[in-house]
Amino acid sequence: MSGAKVGPAARAALMRARAAPFAAAAAAGAALALAQPPWGAWWLAPLGWAGLAALTAEAGPRRAFALGWTAGAVFFAIAISWIAEAFMVDAARHAWMAPFALAGLCGGLALFWGAGLAGFAAMRAAGAWRAVAFAGALTLAEAARARVLTGFPWALPAHVWADAPVIQTLALFGQEALGFVTLLGAALPVFARARLAWAAGGAALLAAAWLWGAHRLAAPEPSAPGPRPMVRIVQPNVAQALKWDPALAPVHWRDLLALTAAPRADGRRPDVAIWPETATAYLPDRDAEARRQAAAAARAPVLAGARRFDPAAGWFNALLVIGADGALEAVYDKAHLVPFGEYVPLRGALERLGLTGLVGQGFAAGPGPRTIRAAGLPPFAPRICYEIIFPDELPARRPDWIVQITNDAWFGDSAGPRQHLAQARFRAIEQGLPVARAANTGISAMIDARGRILARLELGARGTLDAPLPPALAPTPFARTGGWPWLALIGALTALAATRRRAA
Repeated sequence: MSGAKVGPAARAALMRARAAPFAAAAAAGAALALAQPPWGAWWLAPLGWAGLAALTAEAGPRRAFALGWTAGAVFFAIAISWIAEAFMVDAARHAWMAPFALAGLCGGLALFWGAGLAGFAAMRAAGAWRAVAFAGALTLAEAARARVLTGFPWALPAHVWADAPVIQTLALFGQEALGFVTLLGAALPVFARARLAWAAGGAALLAAAWLWGAHRLAAPEPSAPGPRPMVRIVQPNVAQALKWDPALAPVHWRDLLALTAAPRADGRRPDVAIWPETATAYLPDRDAEARRQAAAAARAPVLAGARRFDPAAGWFNALLVIGADGALEAVYDKAHLVPFGEYVPLRGALERLGLTGLVGQGFAAGPGPRTIRAAGLPPFAPRICYEIIFPDELPARRPDWIVQITNDAWFGDSAGPRQHLAQARFRAIEQGLPVARAANTGISAMIDARGRILARLELGARGTLDAPLPPALAPTPFARTGGWPWLALIGALTALAATRRRAA
């Protein structure tokens, strides 16, 4: 019978059998994406991770890689589909690039999932240690994704808890440790004996984290001496396609000043005005009259997002501190630039291939995180756009609050701006610090030190948001340790799991 021909029906059945695990992996990836903000179906995350654990339980490294890559490609295609919106700003020139860029990015990011599951399959650990190996290998793969090529820690396993009290555990051990626990809880019922007991234990752990988070959210605010500064956040809502039109620059400038100067119903003057990233086409650091007009409109200091040009170093994406008298008090230059968005790795080689059109002149990187002390304001740490997604990149000198300025107009009315807002909330929880967030097209918000949004301006709205600055909490455990000790512990547990091999 070895030489017998296989009929069409048998071939079709064989193909379906071979494709079924990959279809299941794709379904797991889709479920995991829908567990992320803004969809928030967090209960799908344990099912998705358990499904991937079951699919790769007996797989060799090559098959586990293929299944992990499949799940990851579908996950990223859904979770970060908003990337394609940037190519629609100048659709006539760039729309054709969108499918290729999205496919390339999602396929590249999925390599980390494939590598993580291949590493897990290679360990061949036994029993509950198999679950540790699964959680550890994927956590370390995601940690690599957060750092390689300057990193992209977006849509991580821990982020599924964004709208659940469980997210408060970020204050204890940060997002990588929370992701490890999430993965471990999903995998234990798959690999360990006494599965019902492990499932019950996982549910009890989730309940404990949920109750602890709810208790933390219900705790009273710390007392603060004297009145809190009144912060005005300006959201001009300038479409990206119009933002750099030279003919419209005076119009945008007048609108920015008018919003900054708008009177409050109670007559109180804000103590500081915050403009979003690259709020104006002008260069206020070189233009004393522009600074005078900004200060006159605010009658207070202005934290202004603007480009800055240094003849020796080039262009910077900056936050300028303009004093109430129009003086330039401080400058922060964005340090963590977006690859292929604000600078091009290997630019010379790519220019020869004609592949740098979206970046334009690009930006130079600033020296790094710092705490700014400006007259009349509590010391603050500036974060420009993408910098807010990195938990270990705050200054050594603890500030009283974080100021994030951003221009999410590139990504339209998509999941991107909503996920970016969630990232700002995560940093508030981890550090125990309030975050004032000014976004050009939204979502602007005042976030308290437990990550709660106290006030917000919705996506696509034009206006101002006036809110008192919430008090800071005492430094959290995570603020004291950072993420590296926890990542080292996860690495050690994973290495230990690799030694607990099953009998041949």
